[in-house]
Amino acid sequence: MGRHFWVFGLLLFIIPLNKSWSQENMIMTVKGSILPEQLGTTLIHEHILVDFIGASEIKRARWNSSEVAEVTLPYLKEAKDLSINSLIDCTPAYLGRDPLLLYELSDKAGLHILTNTGYYGAVDNKYLPAHAFSESVEQLAERWVSEWKHGIEGTEIRPGFIKIGVNNGPLSEIHQKLIRAAALTHLRTGLVIASHTGPYLPAKQQIQVLLEEGVSPEAFIWVHAQAEKDYSKHTEMAGKGVWISLDGINEDNLHEYLEMAQHLKQNGLTHKMLISHDAGWYSPGEESGGDFRPFSTITRKFIPLLLENGWEEADIRQLLEKNPAKAFAVRVRSTS
Repeated sequence: MGRHFWVFGLLLFIIPLNKSWSQENMIMTVKGSILPEQLGTTLIHEHILVDFIGASEIKRARWNSSEVAEVTLPYLKEAKDLSINSLIDCTPAYLGRDPLLLYELSDKAGLHILTNTGYYGAVDNKYLPAHAFSESVEQLAERWVSEWKHGIEGTEIRPGFIKIGVNNGPLSEIHQKLIRAAALTHLRTGLVIASHTGPYLPAKQQIQVLLEEGVSPEAFIWVHAQAEKDYSKHTEMAGKGVWISLDGINEDNLHEYLEMAQHLKQNGLTHKMLISHDAGWYSPGEESGGDFRPFSTITRKFIPLLLENGWEEADIRQLLEKNPAKAFAVRVRSTS
């Protein structure tokens, strides 16, 4: 707690205050806003720390931030050495989100890091706080908007996107509430919505909810779209403006991801594709944080595979630089 208080004190001097916090067309990192072109080569879905104990039991005392930093910093420095400029940490509240830890790691690794607001309803609501069930859509949205306006958990650190999660079947009542709250939050902040989704059905249903709330599909990232094996669904949704996130790349599935990427490219939709590893992470309660999967396979293995299969350097820049900058730029994307 003493280290966190000291870091927070630094934030008051380092992060410039902006009373309006509109930040239109900027990227919001844990260290403040940057221009989209400063984001550079970006891994759009990774995790530095995740605690799966559940919303009812999670507490910051379950991990030692200094130990987490010691374990994870070498992997972040490796990513930096592989010319990665930015990493988007997708760990939501009640699953181990720690903005001060991310601030420290961003500073030490020389990487831009983004964190998020929102709640994760997947895994049958294990990671939802009790008030998510009792509060209205508007009340939940107000909580998330407040983090954008005033900072997360008493810090000056602001979210760079909205992270929610739903189950892989038809949307339940509570999950409809989450996407509606995310829609209201987007309209008031301009933060993009990244939703742990998986198959096509819940993705389609979430887009319908967004449209009902006046939010364009361009404000939605279909997280874990690789779970949908009918690739025509990827092209259908991308054609509507949805960001297709293929975010589970590892050394054992490179050719499967190549096939999905080729399908989108052949349909002229490279500009709607995002890729990442969904790798990491330090797990509290496990010895030394458990097994950490590096953030290096895309650079070392997947990009060379794309280049061997007809992709050009311009395509790679589109995939890893231009698309993340456009997706995560703070901008209200409404249907009006």
